[in-house]
Parts: sequence; C-alpha cells; structure tokens
Amino acid sequence: MKKLIIFSAMCVLLFMPAVTAFSHCEIPCGIYDDGMRIKMLWEHIATIEKSIKAIQALEKEKDHNPNQMIRWVMNKDDHANQLQEIVTQYFMTQRIKKDTKNYSKKLENLHQMLIYSMKCKQTIDLSHVKKLKSLVTDFEKLYFEK
Repeated sequence: MKKLIIFSAMCVLLFMPAVTAFSHCEIPCGIYDDGMRIKMLWEHIATIEKSIKAIQALEKEKDHNPNQMIRWVMNKDDHANQLQEIVTQYFMTQRIKKDTKNYSKKLENLHQMLIYSMKCKQTIDLSHVKKLKSLVTDFEKLYFEK
C-alpha cells in the first residue's frame, strides 16, 4: 500500500505542469538591472512590430496559412504581455518610489505603456508600436536622469 501511495505521488509530480515565474523577486533581493529591463522592453517592442508586419503580410496573401497567422498573433500578444509584466511587476511595484524625482511623469509614462501594449494586442496598427517606442524613449530619459 505504501509503495502504491509513493508511486501515485511520483506520477502526480511527474505529470504536473511546471509553473514558470517571470517576474523579478519581491523579497526584495536588492539585485536590479534597470538597463537590462529597458533592453528587454525594446526587444519586446521589436518582436511585436515584426509580428504585426508578418500578420499584415499574411493577410494580403490569397491563401494564407491560418496556423501561421495564429502563431504570429500569439507571439505578438505574448510579447505585449511580457512588456506589461516588466512595466508593472518590475518598474511600477519595485523601482518607482513615490519620493523620487518626476514620480508622476514616470508613473504616467508607464501607465501609457500598458495602454499601448494592450492596443497592440487588440489590433495590428503599427502606430501603437510607434507610440510604445516613443514612450520607452521618454521613460528611459526620465528614469536615468541624474
């Protein structure tokens, strides 16, 4: 009986889906790499832009592959979600303190990033990507301002 219980527990653990945590720790550990997070934002924006362009190109094809279309949409949405994760879980909750210089401007900028990444999920309008690029540029200047 004991062997059956152990075997059952091992099977459950073996086939249980893995959960991946993408956010920075909230201990706080004190290990931050703000520059890397900005680079990650730029990478996500570049991927969203590439995905949108691929979707637009597929739409123009007479007999486009619907599976490929779905893959590009999922890729676009996934990177928009990851961008939102960095903005909320890294910058808004851990790095932007109320007593810092330009607090309101930084917070407003981050909020706008969330809105435009959401719009990138809702549409394939490249103007939203352009706005995201502008927001990250502005935020980077504000954030690293001495």
